[in-house]
Amino acid sequence: MTATTHPTGQAADRVAAVDWDALIDELNAYGSALTGPLLTPGACRRVAALYDDTERFRTTVDMARHRFGSGQYRYFTHDLPDPVRELREAFYPRLLPIARDWARTLDRPAPWPDTLDAWLAMCHEAGQTKSAQILLRYGPGDWNALHRDVFGDMLFPLQVVVGLDVPGKDFTGGEFLMTEQRPRAQSRGSSTTLPQGHGLVFTTRDRPVASSRGWSTTPMRHGVSTVRSGRRRTLGLVFHDAS
Repeated sequence: MTATTHPTGQAADRVAAVDWDALIDELNAYGSALTGPLLTPGACRRVAALYDDTERFRTTVDMARHRFGSGQYRYFTHDLPDPVRELREAFYPRLLPIARDWARTLDRPAPWPDTLDAWLAMCHEAGQTKSAQILLRYGPGDWNALHRDVFGDMLFPLQVVVGLDVPGKDFTGGEFLMTEQRPRAQSRGSSTTLPQGHGLVFTTRDRPVASSRGWSTTPMRHGVSTVRSGRRRTLGLVFHDAS
């Protein structure tokens, strides 16, 4: 693990309580892995309610308009709500060793410094100055097409999505989907039901996979299956800014 200093506080304690050895094993095997609870039900409701406070967001994206699927999401401004900022700061030093290990395995550069602030400063110097933290909202019939996130050249290879509603009660359907484009083989898919307050760590675009010829880069895509009823809201934590 990296020797960077970990933040303190309630969010940091919840992130630290994750079984990181097990999570890393699952992430390496599948490209995604669930955490334990990160937000209480009350905190989930408060974060979800921010969606209607439009001044907190820099832009709103209608997925159908851009042919991304159906639904809507909003990008926060840099003035992040405390739970969003604290979770992001708590995750970065935990995810950093994984990012560096993947880069070393794939013989890629690992430009990420020990602190999130230093990394974001590098993003800004490269022209990526827009906040990429996302609050997403899906209703009945909404879905998100399988995709790979591209925000600019300065990229952190892992993201976290946090469920804000209770599956099976507040909504049905809406599973988190991932597909793995395997070398010289058909793609493999997986689906994950995201419990309220729990996070899912997943790869932004690709991951290393061992093969008979050594390590190779396997493209990964993620999306959301059709919401059959109710309302599904999630918080997206991204560890680089956008251009």
